Amino acid sequence: MSVQNRDLNRTPQSSFFMSKRFLKLMMFMALAMFVCTPMLSAQDGGDGDGGDGDAAGNTGGVEIDAKGVFKSKALIDSSGVLDRQRFQAAQAALNKDIKKQSKFRKVSLNRMEAEIAKLKKAGKPIPPEMTYMAGLTRISHVFYFPDTKDVVIAGPAEGFYLNGSNYVVGMKSGAPVLQLQDMAVALRTFGPDGKSPKVLSCSIDPTQQGLKQLKQAYSYAQQQNFQAGDAGAVVDLFRNSLGMQTITVKGVSPKTHFAQVMVDADYHMKLIGIGLERPPVRIKSFIEKASPTAVAKNSLQRWYFQPNYDYVRVSADEKAMALEGGGVELVGEDERVSVGGVRSGTGKMNRASTGFCRSFTKMYGALSEKAPLYAELRNLVDMSVAAAFIQEMDFYGDANWDLKVFGSEQAFPVENYNAPTHVAPAINAVWKGQYFMTPIGGGVNIQPRAALQSNTMKVDETGDVDKAKKEVQPEKLADGQWWWD
Repeated sequence: MSVQNRDLNRTPQSSFFMSKRFLKLMMFMALAMFVCTPMLSAQDGGDGDGGDGDAAGNTGGVEIDAKGVFKSKALIDSSGVLDRQRFQAAQAALNKDIKKQSKFRKVSLNRMEAEIAKLKKAGKPIPPEMTYMAGLTRISHVFYFPDTKDVVIAGPAEGFYLNGSNYVVGMKSGAPVLQLQDMAVALRTFGPDGKSPKVLSCSIDPTQQGLKQLKQAYSYAQQQNFQAGDAGAVVDLFRNSLGMQTITVKGVSPKTHFAQVMVDADYHMKLIGIGLERPPVRIKSFIEKASPTAVAKNSLQRWYFQPNYDYVRVSADEKAMALEGGGVELVGEDERVSVGGVRSGTGKMNRASTGFCRSFTKMYGALSEKAPLYAELRNLVDMSVAAAFIQEMDFYGDANWDLKVFGSEQAFPVENYNAPTHVAPAINAVWKGQYFMTPIGGGVNIQPRAALQSNTMKVDETGDVDKAKKEVQPEKLADGQWWWD
C-alpha cells in the first residue's frame, strides 16, 4: 500500500508516512466485518444463499446459554423507573470530579495499571472510575511523554451509570463509556511483544452442507406457486435447510465483552438490512431498495464495517495522534454460492446493497445516539486503532511498560462470558410486486489488517496535535493520580 496524498509527499515531515512502520500500522488500523444476504424471487430464482457477516454483541442485550447458543435479548425499560433509580444511585455514589462533563479528559494507561496492581496486592476491588475509564466516551487522542514515560489516551468524558437497558452510559450525553475490559483486550491484541493476529475476526458461518441443502430448498421453492400466506412456510423451509450457523472468533477471546459487542452489532445490522428490525433512525434497508429481478442475478451480499475517520493526524515527532470523524462505515460486496455450497466473491455490489451501505454509513452517527450498541462498536474501533498506534510506535518499549497486569488473564481476567458458538439464521420473507423475496442474514468478520483509506492520513501541519499534547502536562500529576481534566 502506498500513501497517495500529495501534500504528504511535499512535506519534510512526511517521511514517517512513507515508512514501512507506518504502512504496517495502516494495515492494523482497519476493522472489517461482513454479512451475507441471499434473495430468491418467485419468477427469477436466486442462485444461492448463505451468510457471513460483521459483528457485534453487548452485555446490554446479549444472552448466551451454556451450550453457546447466541441470542439477542434487549432489556426494555418502558416506564423509565429503573433508569431513574440507577441514575440517582450513581449520582450519589460517584466522585464529584468524575461526574463533571469534560471535553478533554486524559487517562494515563500505564499509571492506571500501576494503581490497579497496588489495589490487587492489597486485596481491594477495582473502583468504577477505573472499570469505566474515567467516563471517556470516545478516544480522540493518543500521546506519549518521554520525560514522564506516560502513555495517555484522551477524549470527551462525563459521569456515568448503568441505564435501564443495561448499558453503562454518560449521565448527560447517554453515550456508552469505554470499558477497561475492552481496552485490555485491544492492548493484548497489539501488545509489547510486537505480535498481532493476522486477522481479528468474529464470523458467523453456515456450514457447507447447510448451504448445499439451502440450494436444494431454493430449487424446490422455485417450482412452487407462492401465495401471500405461504411466507411462514417458506421461511421455515429455508431455516431448517440452512440449520444452525457456527460462530468463530479469532484474534481475541470469544469469552470477552469485546467479542460479544461485535457479534451483537453485526446481528442487528443484518436484521435492519433484511427488514426484520426497524432502526430508531431512518435507514433505507436492503430489502426496501432491492429490485427482485436485479437481485436474482447477484443473490448474495456481503456487508462489513470498517473505520471511517475523516482524518488521522500524527505529530511530526510521532509522539501524538488525533482521530477525527465518525469512526465506522458500512461497505459490501456481492457473493455467489455454488451448488456444492461454496461461497465466492464477485468484487461487485448491486444498487440495493450499495444504497443500504450508504444510508447506514450516513446515519451511523445518529444511530449511535439512539442505539448504544453501535456507539460501543465505534468505541472498539477507537481502542483498537489506539492500541495499534501504541504498539507500532513502540511506546511500550519507550515507557518500559510490559503490560504485566492488563496483559495477563490471571492478573486481570476479561474472559468472563460464555463463548458464543452457534446462532439460528435470520430469515425474512416479503412480497414485492409480483415477486416473493426471502433475504437470509449471515454473520460477521473483522479484519484488522485491512488499511484505513490513505487519503485520511495527514501530517499535522497545523500544530493542533502538538498544542493538545502540551495541554496534557502529566508532570503535574499527584502521586497515584491516573486521570485528569
